[in-house]
Amino acid sequence: MLMKVMLVDDEPFILQGLSVIIDWEKEGYEIVKKASDGQEALDYLSENEVDLIITDIRMPQINGLELLEKVRNENLSEAYIIILSGYNDFKYAQAAIRYSCMDYILKPVQKEQLLENIRRVTKKRENMIQEEIDSQRMQRGYLLQNMMALLQGKAKEQNLSYIRENFHCGSAARYLHICLNDLSALEEMSDEEISELKDQVYEQVSCYLREDADHLFKDFFVYEEEYEIGFVYFDYMAKERGLTEEEFMRALHRTAQDGSEKLPVILLVGKRVEDISRISRSYSSACVLRSFKGFQDTKNIYYYEKEVQVNPSKTVLCKQSLDNLVMAVDQNDIISINKSVDDLFMEMDRLDRTRETVTMNLNWLIFRLINLAAEQDESVNQDEVLSYISESVSKEEILRGSRSHMRKFASEFAEYLVQLRKNVSKGILAEIENEVKEHYAENLTLRELGQKYYLNSSYLGQIFRKRYGQSFKNYLNNYRIKEAASQLIRTDKKVSQIAEDVGYRDLDYFISRFIEQEGCTPSRYRKSARED
Repeated sequence: MLMKVMLVDDEPFILQGLSVIIDWEKEGYEIVKKASDGQEALDYLSENEVDLIITDIRMPQINGLELLEKVRNENLSEAYIIILSGYNDFKYAQAAIRYSCMDYILKPVQKEQLLENIRRVTKKRENMIQEEIDSQRMQRGYLLQNMMALLQGKAKEQNLSYIRENFHCGSAARYLHICLNDLSALEEMSDEEISELKDQVYEQVSCYLREDADHLFKDFFVYEEEYEIGFVYFDYMAKERGLTEEEFMRALHRTAQDGSEKLPVILLVGKRVEDISRISRSYSSACVLRSFKGFQDTKNIYYYEKEVQVNPSKTVLCKQSLDNLVMAVDQNDIISINKSVDDLFMEMDRLDRTRETVTMNLNWLIFRLINLAAEQDESVNQDEVLSYISESVSKEEILRGSRSHMRKFASEFAEYLVQLRKNVSKGILAEIENEVKEHYAENLTLRELGQKYYLNSSYLGQIFRKRYGQSFKNYLNNYRIKEAASQLIRTDKKVSQIAEDVGYRDLDYFISRFIEQEGCTPSRYRKSARED
């Protein structure tokens, strides 16, 4: 966008000369007003904004110094001001400086001198805009850090105070995952394509939320999947729109889906909590929905209270068949696995294999298998086991009578348990470290690494987290940021080029990650390091 400049002089030929002495558009400016005296300039400023004022001193009615004084004292404009004068008198220059004048130029105006001044204005403007952007990013980064502490359930009083002071909070709250919901399609997409699609959904939902758009969190790093957007909902959001909560959620879903032409979008709505201080409970329940949705009816919106419950008075648990299946899985006995699956299906058939029966028995099986995995290694992440199971089991297949589907899953999970029992982590993790060092700028995923080293990706993720205390994705991102910090100090490359060099195609995401890890923007980090 061109910067707006106003020229003020009572001599028409000087106004004309200033108009043509330089190529204003080439320098990034447009002349929006030519005023013949100070009063005309003030009248224009009362209704219009400008970025630069170039004014003569000697004029009728209101002279240049009086114009400058009124503009500053009455806060009419924050424009940069350059004074022109035919008098080389220090008292004029002194008065101009007192009112924050940019420069004092003697007539006749020289082209090079004027160019030098407007380019200084351009530079100051760019620096001011960049500082504002950096400040906003820093504030967003601090908000993310404090919100993550709340979600993790590790918030201290200062975290909660910061959120209450810098976040529009209401009474009852929920945490939502806004998810792109086709894992097979997502696996075929590049990081750039996923990021672009996620950005489109984010922008669409931001427009719908208006002033509440800061309740959206596109990059929660450790806690979110790359295909999800987080959202903190309060009751007032629906009430202000004259909607019920469910009407609001349906409108939110339609808006999010409008932003995603390629993939379906779903909402995972965590349980209702009475206050933002308890939002970690809602977040945890939304994460449970992330895993359990694979066993529920296909919907656009999943509510924790509605999905993670079973009415035992209407269903029967096939406990003996399930116990036998779990034992066969634990022993990796394929023959017994197949027989136990057959027994389970026959028992459910006697119960007409209703959706409620399948749901209850599947939930019980999942619960037992998670405990079985945890018995092998106490560091096993239950969310990751749930994700592994939800990707492997289809309730629709079971409802259709697909015993082969259940046999295949049970056999694979038995092998998964075998891997948990093996002491394979040392050599494999050393290989993974080397993969990161050599290919950190590429699209590394646990799934691909698991295939390369013949390990289940869920198990690989668990032993990685046990060794390093963080997820593989977070480890990779931290490594990339360290490499970026090194390049900021050692090279003069642009920030955007460094971001691309270390594997980030989305500059805003890179800057957010950098702030989260280093506590400042990349440009400020470079400046501070070089000053030190």
